[in-house]
Amino acid sequence: MTVTPLVPDLARAATATAHARRSACPCGVTETLADRPDATVVRHVDTVAKAHPPNTVPADLALRLATAAALPGTLLPPLTPSPAPLRDRLVTCWPYGTPVDPEDPDTAPWEAAATLLARLHRHPPLPGTPPMRGPAKAALAVERLRATAPEGSGTAALVLRAWQTLPAWARAEAPLPAEAPRTLCHGDFHLGQLVRHPATDGPWRLIDVDDLGTGTPVWDLARPAAWYACGLLAPEEWTRFLTAYRAADGPAIPPHGDPWPALDIAARALTVQTAATATAKAAQAGRPLDGIERSLIDACGRIASTPPELTYESAK
Repeated sequence: MTVTPLVPDLARAATATAHARRSACPCGVTETLADRPDATVVRHVDTVAKAHPPNTVPADLALRLATAAALPGTLLPPLTPSPAPLRDRLVTCWPYGTPVDPEDPDTAPWEAAATLLARLHRHPPLPGTPPMRGPAKAALAVERLRATAPEGSGTAALVLRAWQTLPAWARAEAPLPAEAPRTLCHGDFHLGQLVRHPATDGPWRLIDVDDLGTGTPVWDLARPAAWYACGLLAPEEWTRFLTAYRAADGPAIPPHGDPWPALDIAARALTVQTAATATAKAAQAGRPLDGIERSLIDACGRIASTPPELTYESAK
């Protein structure tokens, strides 16, 4: 892996913050957890330093940090109250938490995840909280596909046709309609956004506030819903997630009955976003799609041939 210049700088930031938290530091572990164009993350023992995406708005990130600090039972609270500039990026520090084990799906904390999301959705946003970035990230994934794969190619064209069936608000081309419910949202929920804190056996917490903001709460349920609809999430796990969300009085779906009318558009959007990302990566690597990616493309075919019944008619 090529190490960017940010990695040693972040290692120094994480180390300095870790040492400031205690009189003695074991200085045992310094490792790079992520090194991507949109996020570089370095850990030193029990402290993590993160470089946020380029062009992050400082005031927006400050509000997102304040939200995390105000909800320590839901979101992992930051160690730094405000972001610090480093090169051309903004950096924050956080406690290290143990992530979900991707190699042991049977232990996935679906109930904890649903309860945390419901708790987040019920909390009033702080004044000035920016919109959550879920639809904008979906639109960015589609733009990357257009730039990477020829639109005339069968797979890319299918994904783009599916994208065009979605209402304008789901494509980030129009604001959320006035009649749509608005709450505080995570904006990019998946199981990788959960950690145990303290790292040994503490309770689960949501992490990554880069997309946090106000919006429609169904977006936070959309990725599990999309995986369920594509046959990639077992019905039992989907039921566990949905039941726990309802038990915690989550506002994104009705407390009883069929949840799909509320979930449909967002689930379609996340399906297209994930398929667009997979198609672009496969094209860049010059490799065929794997089985999971093919399932997402097949779902885009169904989306393209069956337009949604729009929940918010003014979003056409």
